[in-house]
Amino acid sequence: MKYQIMKKAVFLSRPNRFIAQCLLEGEEITAHVKNTGRCRELLLPGCTVWLEHSAASGRKTSWSLIAVEKETERGRLFINMDSQAPNAAAYEAVMAGKVPFSFLPEGRAPRLLKREFVFGDSRFDLYGEEGENRFLIEVKGVTLEEGGNVFFPDAPTVRGVKHLEGLCWAAGEGYRCGVLFVVQMEANGYFAPNWKTHSDFGYALLRAREYGVELLAMCCKASAEGMEITHTIPICLEQPQLER
Repeated sequence: MKYQIMKKAVFLSRPNRFIAQCLLEGEEITAHVKNTGRCRELLLPGCTVWLEHSAASGRKTSWSLIAVEKETERGRLFINMDSQAPNAAAYEAVMAGKVPFSFLPEGRAPRLLKREFVFGDSRFDLYGEEGENRFLIEVKGVTLEEGGNVFFPDAPTVRGVKHLEGLCWAAGEGYRCGVLFVVQMEANGYFAPNWKTHSDFGYALLRAREYGVELLAMCCKASAEGMEITHTIPICLEQPQLER
């Protein structure tokens, strides 16, 4: 997926989850934040952010906050935090045959793929058909990085647990199911559920795996130009010993 006009700016503050105050070319402006999550470890006063310009009418601001640069022990890390980007990148990667779920063809698009599909009381990101299989894929964007490893979620997600329960149900009804964690950066470690923040999500992942739901974590090449899924990283589901 590609972006149009992107500008580097300095993050100042986040008055609420929808907007951010940024310093752009010496002028303080208001930008729409395309991620309503907490992102407290990312949006720190003085950090470098990237804004996309839009000329669409009816908007309160012509700028949207798309990405942030995070200082790490290994250097500066470019992290896309656009909550709409993972679904778009996942769709492109599946159509290109680059997502190695066992129910997907390699190197080509499946026979049918469409976005958003309602099953039961949940809406899943991707539905498709390949051969005799019907499949569902739920996409989760990952922006939380610690020590080269990445984690999801960064805040409790009842909706995320519900999606996993829905996939278990669908798998029992004969659908092939998968969860694709789209890591919105270039990470070199592993992916794990954020047990400390939301252990219920971790347990739900373990149940989903038992029901035959496939799990994948894939990193992205992220830049001011766009974001593209590139490769898989290991998944660690072992629950750590948490401090009491």
